[in-house]
Amino acid sequence: MASTSDPLVKSDLLSQTVEHIDITRYNVVPIVEAMGRMAFSARDLARASEIYDRMLHDKDCAVILCLAGSLISAGLKHIFAEMVRSRMVDAIVSTGANIVDQDFFEALGFRHYVAQEKYRSGMFDDQLRQLQIDRIYDTFIDEEELRVCDETIQKLADAAEPRPYSSREFIKLMGRHLETVGCNSELSIVYEAYKADVPIFCPAFSDCSAGFGLVAHQHARGDGPKVSIDSAKDFYELTQLKIRNPVTGLVMIGGGVPKNFAQDIVVAAEILGEDAPMHKYAIQITVADVRDGALSSSTLKEASSWGKVDTVFEQMVYSEATLALPLIAGYAYHKGAWRDREAKRLARLLEPTAVS
Repeated sequence: MASTSDPLVKSDLLSQTVEHIDITRYNVVPIVEAMGRMAFSARDLARASEIYDRMLHDKDCAVILCLAGSLISAGLKHIFAEMVRSRMVDAIVSTGANIVDQDFFEALGFRHYVAQEKYRSGMFDDQLRQLQIDRIYDTFIDEEELRVCDETIQKLADAAEPRPYSSREFIKLMGRHLETVGCNSELSIVYEAYKADVPIFCPAFSDCSAGFGLVAHQHARGDGPKVSIDSAKDFYELTQLKIRNPVTGLVMIGGGVPKNFAQDIVVAAEILGEDAPMHKYAIQITVADVRDGALSSSTLKEASSWGKVDTVFEQMVYSEATLALPLIAGYAYHKGAWRDREAKRLARLLEPTAVS
């Protein structure tokens, strides 16, 4: 094993790219069905797969995908982009990092890189910092390239009409930018969602590269008019989607803000005086422990006590996302319900002429 005193070479470290798994290439239906005849997490995963397939068969159901954790950097980007492209998802609620630092970052032409096992220990992090290499557990990202992503966000803000935006509106500008300059990766969630009118919400939008770009934009504008992000508008817009499409299903990867935000729209609709039913379907992939009372790990049955999720078709899957998601999404893809499913194009409901 190399000593921490040995000099590291940046080009050597950033040589092996993370490759995104393609669920269209592997028919996992037989193995998932076999897992349904097993026990423990295997059976839970199979039931979650069946519930997701049920969502796609339900033509009234709008599927909301929730993303938390470092998922795109881990090689799951193609799955989410394919879910958008194949009409398997109608709206997305995500952390900013997945959408900006990772997906939009790759759409600009950059990549994430495989870090060898020895670099997970943290012993080399000081040297990585000197080389401007950021580490996400066993993955590397070039800080100099990430700054380009920050600067691109600033340029988009500089060119936009100075006013408050929902994160959905600003991410639409990002998709339009990719349409104009070209998408430099094989698939992009932001770009596929832009083309398919699938709205993307990042309730904590400034907690990522978008935040750096927006801070730089606001600093440069001083006391002048500027772009800002309105999180209440995010909440209101997603609540409007629930009101206009009462039957909903949640596919949640991880927990955190995206999970709570998507679940709370049922309560928000009620506060607005609308009769919006609980989410009819819900599955969650998580490794969080429920015993500490953390919201990210609260079970879907617990959410039912808040009036958020129905308990007929719900399933928790306690597994790390890179293991469980390719099986669950791959099962639903190869079962093929999406082929007869019409695109809901929910983003069009949120245009100024469509929102009452």
